[in-house]
Amino acid sequence: MNSGNGGSKPAARSPRFPLPLGKMGGASASSSASSGVGGGVAREVLMPQRHLREAAQDAARQLAPSGLGLDSAKVRQRMVLRLRRDGLHDERVLEALSRVPRHEFVDSALAIQAYEDTSLPIGHEQTISKPSVVGRMIAMLFGGQSASQRGHLGRTLEIGTGCGYQAAVLALLSQSLVSIERLKPLHDKARSNLAPLHLPQVRLIYGDGRLGAPGAAPFDSIVAAAGGDDIPSAWLEQLAPGGRLIAPMAAPGGRGQVLVRVDHLLENGRSRFVRTEHEAVLFVPLKSGVM
Repeated sequence: MNSGNGGSKPAARSPRFPLPLGKMGGASASSSASSGVGGGVAREVLMPQRHLREAAQDAARQLAPSGLGLDSAKVRQRMVLRLRRDGLHDERVLEALSRVPRHEFVDSALAIQAYEDTSLPIGHEQTISKPSVVGRMIAMLFGGQSASQRGHLGRTLEIGTGCGYQAAVLALLSQSLVSIERLKPLHDKARSNLAPLHLPQVRLIYGDGRLGAPGAAPFDSIVAAAGGDDIPSAWLEQLAPGGRLIAPMAAPGGRGQVLVRVDHLLENGRSRFVRTEHEAVLFVPLKSGVM
């Protein structure tokens, strides 16, 4: 993970999903005879029992997430079926959502809600987006000219890494992914969350998302997880011809936020940007600088 840059497709092994939660580790029961008189035999019998009891307790603690059944592909498949029923029909996106263990990206206290269609807090006044919103935005990216021709999202830029969940989904659908997070604790959390998934095509950047990633541009796909008053000019400059940008932005007249789609079209050798507005959404505000 985080190796290379957005410019070339690494020749690394593909990630394997769903990922195991980790092997159970248990202490081996052992005992040694005591040389004391009168208590040696009793201790020889009781010590293995105590060790076994402690090992069982350790195992129970380590298997707590599995006890919720969250590591089961069937749980994710039920989420995908609900999303399909509710109108998400891009099979590429549904497949990627079914392969990413969302419960690994939220606090353990909230893991039981991981496969509900709800946003969840991830700290620092930020949230992990609803699966339906993640799916909808990525499916919209696939409607772009470049993605339609290639069958994948190409070189992708994500603004707002958060806990790393959407980055994991995007990575399965992109040639390469650059993801920027302005909050250092979340950048570090995303790095930790993504590490076990072994996604070498992902590059995480701690920086100001409004500036994009000019060193890795141009991008075929750009998606933002925070909403501002308008699209930063840096994003448009870094959007390749044929590319598509999806971001939440302020609705006209101060009526909340809407999803905005921007297509960079190349016609007769001239570039033009076509902007369309879609459904109402609610995202955290887009801010400048780093913290």
